[in-house]
Amino acid sequence: MAASASVGSVDVPARAGARTGPVPWVAMYHSVGDPSDDPYRITVTPARLDAQLGWLRRRGLRGVSVADLLAARARGAARGLIALTFDDGYADFTEHALPCLRRWGCGATLFVLPGRLGGDNAWDPLGPRKPLLDADGIRRAAAEGVEIGSHGLTHVDLTAADDATLAAETAGSRARLTELTGTAVTGFCYPYGTVDARAVEAVRAAGYGYACAIDPGPLTGPYALPRVHVGQRDTAVRMLLKTRLHRLRRRPVAGV
Repeated sequence: MAASASVGSVDVPARAGARTGPVPWVAMYHSVGDPSDDPYRITVTPARLDAQLGWLRRRGLRGVSVADLLAARARGAARGLIALTFDDGYADFTEHALPCLRRWGCGATLFVLPGRLGGDNAWDPLGPRKPLLDADGIRRAAAEGVEIGSHGLTHVDLTAADDATLAAETAGSRARLTELTGTAVTGFCYPYGTVDARAVEAVRAAGYGYACAIDPGPLTGPYALPRVHVGQRDTAVRMLLKTRLHRLRRRPVAGV
C-alpha cells in the first residue's frame, strides 16, 4: 500500500483560507465483508472493493487519505487523486480492506470510535452486530499508512447533543485517539452525516483540520466535506456515473 504521510505531518490548516476551488471527490465506505444481511447497504465484498479500486486505477485515479488529498490540493498537485474513507472502524477493515488497498497502491482514512473500542455497531437498530476494531487493530491500520480520524466518541447525532456531549464527542475523542495512535488527529467525520453550524464550530474549536459529512448543502466547506456513497451495487458503469455527476452537482467553494 502506498505510504500515506502521518496525520501529524500533513499540512492541513486549522482554519481554511479564502481560496475557492472544486469540491474534492471523497468516497464513503463502511464495512468490507458479507453483504447478505445488510439493510443499510453499508457493506461491500472484498472482491467488489478490489474491482472498484482497480477501476479507479485504470482510469488514472488513485485513492489517498483525506489529509493527503487536501495537502496535495494546497500544493497544486492533486491531479488524479481522490480520497477513500471508511466509517465506523469495523474489524473487517484490517482483514479485508487493507489487502485491497495495498494491492492497488492506495491510501485511505479510517474514521473510528474511541469510546467503542472492541465493541460493535450498537447504534444500528437493524441488521447484524458487526465487531469494531480494538486499540491494537487501529494501531495496525495506522502502521500500514492509513490516516486515523475520529467518528466521534460513541456515534451519536451531534445536532441533537447537549454541550457536554458535543465536547466529549469532538474534543474528547480527538484527545483519546491522539493518545492511542501517538500522532495528532486531523480529521473528523459526523456520525450519520448529520451536521449543523453548531457541530461545525465544535469540530473547528477542537482543533481538527477538516471534517467529512455526506451532503451538507450550504455548510459545504473544509469542515463539512460532502462524500459519495460507494456500495456493493456500484459496478464500473455506476462508478463512472458517480464520478461524472460529482463534477456537475458540486459547485466550487472556499477553503478547499
